[in-house]
Amino acid sequence: MRAVPTAMVLLTTAGLAGLAACAGEPTTPVPAPDPPRAGAKGGDGRAGDYQAVAGWWKPAADHDDTWTWGEVSGVAVDTPDRIIVAVWGDRSADGTEREGSSNYLVVVDRAGNVVENWSQWDTAFNKPHQVYINPYDPERHVWVVERGGGRGVHMQVMKFTNDGSELVMRLGEPDHPTSREEARANPNPGPYTYGEPAVLAFLPNGSFLLGDGYWNTRIIKYDAEGEYLMEWGEAGSGPGQFDLVHGLAVDREHRVYVADRRNNRVQVFTEDGAFIEEWPDITDPVGVFIDEHHAVWVISASLHRLLKYSRDGELQHSWGAYGGPGGLAGGVFRPHQIDVDQEGNVYVASWSGGWLNKFTPKPNADPNALIGRGLVLERR
Repeated sequence: MRAVPTAMVLLTTAGLAGLAACAGEPTTPVPAPDPPRAGAKGGDGRAGDYQAVAGWWKPAADHDDTWTWGEVSGVAVDTPDRIIVAVWGDRSADGTEREGSSNYLVVVDRAGNVVENWSQWDTAFNKPHQVYINPYDPERHVWVVERGGGRGVHMQVMKFTNDGSELVMRLGEPDHPTSREEARANPNPGPYTYGEPAVLAFLPNGSFLLGDGYWNTRIIKYDAEGEYLMEWGEAGSGPGQFDLVHGLAVDREHRVYVADRRNNRVQVFTEDGAFIEEWPDITDPVGVFIDEHHAVWVISASLHRLLKYSRDGELQHSWGAYGGPGGLAGGVFRPHQIDVDQEGNVYVASWSGGWLNKFTPKPNADPNALIGRGLVLERR
């Protein structure tokens, strides 16, 4: 179940595909922006204390008048000059998928230029859902969660060397459910039989959590070698139940925050899955990012916003604006994953837009309104 193939293909890009593929969420009006600070003049506050870098996201070398990026699903910062981006191949303006796409996993520099294309792994990807670099790993391996579902690609988790030259771990059985109904009919799938896996979170001792995900509605804990340890969760809307696990993060007390997407809430657990509390009425939460200042940032896809909460669940701030057709230039379009570089720049994967936003803090930015680097825990 952890066989490493000798040849695979990685991905690089995505595009302008429809809203339904990462679906199941209501459309909700964008909330009013936070009120401006005293002394501020002009503006409407939609971009918060950040400014988008205009023209930053650029076409790939093989894009033309017909083909552009597919859905941009994930982002992981290595350095400010090396940003790893997950994409669902190439699309045309009408959403047609390009046969033989070679843009599933790409690397861009600080100016948004594509400097690496991991096309050697193209055959391994169909829907790379999110991408990560484990902050506790001195070799900075790159992890990709693949939803599968086409091109002969099955649902899996893959771990690559930082330069993409080698696949060093692969989790996931090729024989997996082919529909949500089939998955939900089996409440006890095996530890490597996934149902559209979605997200990862890492712990200082090398173990990691997998949100599995769209169909299986569970969280699985593995050790550093990918060996199964435990799991929790089931389908439903009660405490400890899920309906689409789409975000995971761990705080300084090793509490686990879960974006329970279709239930429109965040649930909080101990590291071993004991329920602590829920934060209700959070529209379409698709990600949780805890920064170095211990702020809990929740990504709301259909609100096109980033929501800041205290560790007690109190909403403190939000920013972001719809950037799709007719929207704000420099806005986001169903944000899907975020990361922050060592210089404080924020990268937002706009899934429905088919682009990656880069935001820089404004010169007079309020530090309390900015997203810090991802929290790195001390080993217990």
